[in-house]
Amino acid sequence: MLEELRIRDLGVIADATLPLGPGLSVVTGETGAGKTMVVTAVGLLLGARSDAGAVRSGAKSATAEAVLKLDAGHPAIARAVEAGADVEEFDGGAELILARRLGADGRSRAFLGGRAAPVGVLAEIGETLVVVHGQSDQIRLKGAAAQRGALDKFAGDALAGPMASYQALYSHWKASQAELETLRSAARDRLREAESLEVALAEISTVDPQPGEDESLKAEAVKLANVEELRIAANTAHQALIAEDYGDAGDATTLVDVAKRTLEHVAEHDAELGSAAARLAEVGFLLNDIATELASYQAGLDSEGPERLAEIEDRRAALATLVRKYAPSIDEVLVWAENARVRFDELQDDSTRIEALDADVVRTEAELQTQAAAVSKIRAKAAKDLSGRVSAELKALAMADATLVITREAAAQLTPHGADEITFLLQPHSGAPARPLGKGASGGELSRVMLAIEVVLAAVDPVPTFVFDEVDAGVGGRAAVEIGRRLAMLAQHVQVLVVTHLPQVAAFADQHITVTKTSVRGADGGTATGFTSSDVRLLDGPGRVRELARMLAGQEDSESAQAHAQELLDDAKLLPQRA
Repeated sequence: MLEELRIRDLGVIADATLPLGPGLSVVTGETGAGKTMVVTAVGLLLGARSDAGAVRSGAKSATAEAVLKLDAGHPAIARAVEAGADVEEFDGGAELILARRLGADGRSRAFLGGRAAPVGVLAEIGETLVVVHGQSDQIRLKGAAAQRGALDKFAGDALAGPMASYQALYSHWKASQAELETLRSAARDRLREAESLEVALAEISTVDPQPGEDESLKAEAVKLANVEELRIAANTAHQALIAEDYGDAGDATTLVDVAKRTLEHVAEHDAELGSAAARLAEVGFLLNDIATELASYQAGLDSEGPERLAEIEDRRAALATLVRKYAPSIDEVLVWAENARVRFDELQDDSTRIEALDADVVRTEAELQTQAAAVSKIRAKAAKDLSGRVSAELKALAMADATLVITREAAAQLTPHGADEITFLLQPHSGAPARPLGKGASGGELSRVMLAIEVVLAAVDPVPTFVFDEVDAGVGGRAAVEIGRRLAMLAQHVQVLVVTHLPQVAAFADQHITVTKTSVRGADGGTATGFTSSDVRLLDGPGRVRELARMLAGQEDSESAQAHAQELLDDAKLLPQRA
């Protein structure tokens, strides 16, 4: 709720602070004192369009600031933090400050929690916290979606369960429709894709590549391309190891054997030379093994002729074609092929999936129509009940012949909220055409209509704070008392701030705020060079009596007027307030 409203240099108000509390707060004052500046200030805080003409004459800027106390978990807290605001949290809730500065040059700046913020964010947060009803202010239920939402909340649990089931089925229906549309619209492209995959898989299957085959064939091709050089090297090494006629000194194995036997002859005299002889024996065995391997290697080279090299190059060419078309290496070609087979199988299943989805969409739509009809039936009953209750309220608000008409027409197609188009209309009197809210009614009449609606909806669709301006325009007497009573009824559920000129309404207030005007004449004794300012005060008991006396008779000091004022206050406490 609004804890405090501060206004500086707005209209005729130089500097004022309105301490607000729960329940019903009224703002009164003489004509021209600046009562409507309270509503203007609230509007600025809700993101209303700024008007440089509202800045107090001679001032550089005007400022409106509100301190709001929010319950823990209120969506406005999260949105404010998201926007970068500083939010002061305490047990059970939080405190948030909204501010708007309007320059005399027409420029406007918004602040949220002490931080600069776009005006749009201020409006976004404000619409969840405060609703203003006045001649030029936005109607909370002006949109079709808001009207449908209000009716659904009024219907309560009777509608909540069926609506939840409908919306779950609707989501499934839309998802099936989307998938079906995707499959059908892309059928030709998917057919081409399947044909392309089939050709590619057939080509890869024909070649039948093996993991790592391209690298192993490359190594073998390099070997065969240099076979003569390899043969000479292997033969030379083999001869050096075991050839009997290899030079005057002999081959390597012979020389090692001579060295070994020479040392063995003296090994008994020195253990160190015996150890060397043993190691030379090992070297001899190793040389013989290498010589055997070299002989085998030469024999293998002799068997791998030009025919094998040609065969390898043909195979490498086939593999290179696959690599060029599908992936950087044969291993990756094999991975691509595996994924392609999965995708090909999916594409082959399209026709079956389309048939299943088509049947599901038809079945689900029929079931949705049945559920939508059930929702419509509940709404029709709720609309009749809501219309009757609001119309009864209007009769007590000096609109005896007015009727709230709630129409329910079939929507052109199923929507996430059913198959209904809900419209709130006002029929001013019997025989007159019913027109949309906000059309064909004065500002005061519209405020009373909205008061009647808000009183009925307060228990099921509350907004923390309501501001009413001109709600009592053009009425008096008993009707004024009924307006005050209903404002008090609404204030049992939410915070209500009312700008009024009727003492019958002001008598029901929990907090009474008065705006008084002071005119200072200029040096020439006229008002042209002077200035006018207003003061805002919260009235105590005696102050309320004097203000009501002024509103009743224009004579706040009159004993009879004060007695009448006290009677109004006493009656307001005694009048039954229907829930």
